[in-house]
Amino acid sequence: MGMKFGLVGSTSGAGSSRQNNNLENKISNAQGKVVAARVIDIVLNEKHQYYNLVGEWNGIGAIFYEIVNKSGTKSYPNFALPYDAQLKTYPLINEIVLLISLPNQSMGFVSSNESYFYMSPLGIWNHPHHNAYPNLLDGLNDEEQTRDYPSSTSGSVRRVEDSGTDIKLNGSNPTSYTFREKINIHPLLPFMGDSLLEGRYGQSLRFGSTARSDFNIFSPSKIQNNWSNSGENGDPITILRNGQPSKVSNEGWVPITEDINKDLSSIYLTSTQKIPFQLAREETKKWINPPKFPSQYSTPQILLNSGQITINSSEGSLLLSAKKSIGLSCYNEINLMGADIVLDTSHLYLGSQSASEPVLLGNKTVNTLKQLTSLLKQICKILQLDQIYPAGLPAPNGPLNAVSLTIADILSNIEVNLDDLKSTNVKTI
Repeated sequence: MGMKFGLVGSTSGAGSSRQNNNLENKISNAQGKVVAARVIDIVLNEKHQYYNLVGEWNGIGAIFYEIVNKSGTKSYPNFALPYDAQLKTYPLINEIVLLISLPNQSMGFVSSNESYFYMSPLGIWNHPHHNAYPNLLDGLNDEEQTRDYPSSTSGSVRRVEDSGTDIKLNGSNPTSYTFREKINIHPLLPFMGDSLLEGRYGQSLRFGSTARSDFNIFSPSKIQNNWSNSGENGDPITILRNGQPSKVSNEGWVPITEDINKDLSSIYLTSTQKIPFQLAREETKKWINPPKFPSQYSTPQILLNSGQITINSSEGSLLLSAKKSIGLSCYNEINLMGADIVLDTSHLYLGSQSASEPVLLGNKTVNTLKQLTSLLKQICKILQLDQIYPAGLPAPNGPLNAVSLTIADILSNIEVNLDDLKSTNVKTI
């Protein structure tokens, strides 16, 4: 019976030798197409000296590089473009990227033409702020920088405790000297199953879940999140954060978790989590049916927090709708402005939920007052002619005549101004 051996099962024979040689050739060819390179410059705008060389605006993001661990390999004037045109993380100077040799814009004319394209920077230090690793052969390994990168069992670790590392991180174009190293940027602590997207300055997007430490029979980490006190492990949560707390430790290598009350701006999309969100004004004593605060609400909710929040509809309408209640609360003013403001309700309470005094209707009230003043004026007119009969002879009733005349004048002025009591803006039914 004949037996067949595949690539994995065959370890001997001429066929196996040829297959191994072919595999080694493929690996060798692949190694030539993928190399690690250190970024030495990057084109970010039209002011760069090599803007025209890289293809003008089509070359934005192009990097110049040196091959890692090979001296004399600086790539001027050769350059590499981003591998992904939709999702880009532009590297800093001295960060390490992978270069992949792939067909370039000339493939329609010369199919063998290839150029390097670069992937996102390697996480040498596994830190979102930067992962620069300078060429130590360039004389940058002074004593101060050596202290910033102490040794550990896995190699060097980044522990910057002063103002910075003094590593060159910006390119040669002065108009792009905008990156500033900060030693207090902390990475996020992940929890099992999380997907994290972190920016260089404390921006982040977490696709996470409830991760309850009380299920851990071992001692939990000293760093815990504040959204896992309710629900079950695996309940989803999405957190968008722009900026970590302004007061944070300078031990930038120690991970942290998000805090909606301290981070600069946040959006939370929850499922079963109770978020310890502190409202600027937590007061519902005057509500008829007070709602639950976000910290007590354990069903899906969306929370936004920032120094100021502006919602604007530039074309259509802004709609706020709720099944139970809508609350507007602040310590100073609430302003409603519009050509027309309509309050459609079965009961409107002003001042307190226990308000019991009804509001008067303007037109009906004014009409009633007009009728009353008209009748009073007629009485005053009669009283102005009132007489007395001392010794049986008629004589004017001086005091009553004078008082009734004065009252009649006052009533006339009131009657003239009654329509001014009605508001021209506020209407009721």
